[in-house]
Amino acid sequence: MKKQVFNLLNKSVSQIDVPDSIFGIKVFPDLIHQYIRYQNSKSRQGSHKTKTRSEVNGRSKKPFAQKGTGNARQGSSKPAHFRGGATSMGPQNRDHSFSLNKKEKSLALKCALSNKANKEEIIFIDSFEIDNHKTKNLFKNLKKFNFNSALFIHNDDKKNENFKRASSNIPRLAMLSGKGLNVRDLMTFEKIFIDTKAIEQIAKRLS
Repeated sequence: MKKQVFNLLNKSVSQIDVPDSIFGIKVFPDLIHQYIRYQNSKSRQGSHKTKTRSEVNGRSKKPFAQKGTGNARQGSSKPAHFRGGATSMGPQNRDHSFSLNKKEKSLALKCALSNKANKEEIIFIDSFEIDNHKTKNLFKNLKKFNFNSALFIHNDDKKNENFKRASSNIPRLAMLSGKGLNVRDLMTFEKIFIDTKAIEQIAKRLS
């Protein structure tokens, strides 16, 4: 699949062959949804907890006699309907994550990339190298691409340091290495900018 390559001034500079097996496959929305659920569940802390009857302060001794007081019978001062008592069926520490096999993860990433490619929301950039780390200059150039939010995927090259520093102050813009590529970020941002050097890294990961 032939795609145009642009520079950071939004000018076409060349063409590149991108693998159809990654950017041109059939999209399975249910698999994309499953992967996002997988990511969200793994990021949940799971430390929410309430005290049970065995953990709250109080006596387990019967508070008053079974009969003769006129009160409803009680066996302890720790039940949920007592002030300072336990929480009935409250949350406990747990792991919310579930497993997703490697083939499903790989296919979900390919589906997300293909979905963005079908919508013409992937832009291939020749390089993220810029002369200085001035946010003002970079922001002026990126406005030519007309986007609300963008994700820039790079290849861990140290030459991108100026771009990282300049883009850090721009809202709704993020940078990610090819190694950290994930479905949630791909679907969250409107436009995806991919460094041509990162394509090989992505292809190697998803092969």
